[in-house]
Amino acid sequence: MPVSGLSGVASVGAGHFHSLTILSDGTLWAFGFNRWGQVGDGTTTQRNSPVPVPGLSGVTSVAGGDRHSLALLSDGTVWGLYNGSGEVGDGTATDRHNAVRTSALSNVMSIAAGAAHSMARLSDGTVRTWGFNSEGQLGDGSTTNRLSPVAVPDLSSVTSIAAGRYFSMARLSDGTVRTWGQNTHGQLGDGSITNHSNPAPVPGLSGVELVAAGAQHSLALLSDGTVRAWGFNNQGELGDGTTVQRLAPVAVPGLTNIVDVVGTDLSSFALSADGRLWAWGDNAGGELGLGNTISQLTPTEVLSPLTGHKFSSIAHNPTGDFMMATLVPVPAPSAAALLGLGGLLACRRRR
Repeated sequence: MPVSGLSGVASVGAGHFHSLTILSDGTLWAFGFNRWGQVGDGTTTQRNSPVPVPGLSGVTSVAGGDRHSLALLSDGTVWGLYNGSGEVGDGTATDRHNAVRTSALSNVMSIAAGAAHSMARLSDGTVRTWGFNSEGQLGDGSTTNRLSPVAVPDLSSVTSIAAGRYFSMARLSDGTVRTWGQNTHGQLGDGSITNHSNPAPVPGLSGVELVAAGAQHSLALLSDGTVRAWGFNNQGELGDGTTVQRLAPVAVPGLTNIVDVVGTDLSSFALSADGRLWAWGDNAGGELGLGNTISQLTPTEVLSPLTGHKFSSIAHNPTGDFMMATLVPVPAPSAAALLGLGGLLACRRRR
């Protein structure tokens, strides 16, 4: 369904029960469940329509966890909200209802949020992590929570990162993938169900362009525009036509020319270069956006809810059950015109 009251949408992000939206002017707006202050307006009042997040400007990307939110600014700094397990990374475990800066962190290129841990990829290709670490998801060789960012050892030349519920992923410049953290459902892709707290390669996987994570499953977009998936598959979130758990990557059939992928709790989505959106997995609450509640074991096209528009970007929360997308008119106008014409769609389970 379209979200009213927003225009000039540049990009979006999703927490478990809250949503984050960056406008073309670099401001951040948020809405949804706000019990822990994750909306960032200084309150714990639920917001059923978008409100601005004060004190932030030049926002370039966002990420949402179960209860926390992260924002990357154009100056390469990271700011966060809520902090029960140190997810903000300011050296404390004090709840934050207004955005505060993550300490000792600069030159950040991208961010990711798991259930209660955070990741940042730096301009030198290294990765920093902080927050909850019960399953080794911080990758520092321990299971100790970290209130400030720590370096992930033996990891360099990283170009893409992703965070699942309790695991983490990194794509290296050579097209290979490293994973670490929880592995109870094979989400690390190493052929086992053994956790590990240091990055390890996903065997047999190469030519990867980017990685994405659901709660307990993993996705990889290859340079040829196809998709691989592995891990938990109880609702068909791997898209291979089965509900069989996969401990190593398998091809997702029927997908070509894909440019982006995201995973939610029990579902997956893929965006093609021509603006078509594909979804598969759990659909009990209509979270696939198909207009029904029938789960899908293979990719099924999601039709645009706005006549004359196509999908332009997708965003997710790896542990939540809804996905957000931006749309643009077809035929697409000039790049300058797009800045004022972005629309927003949210698909979520009804509770």
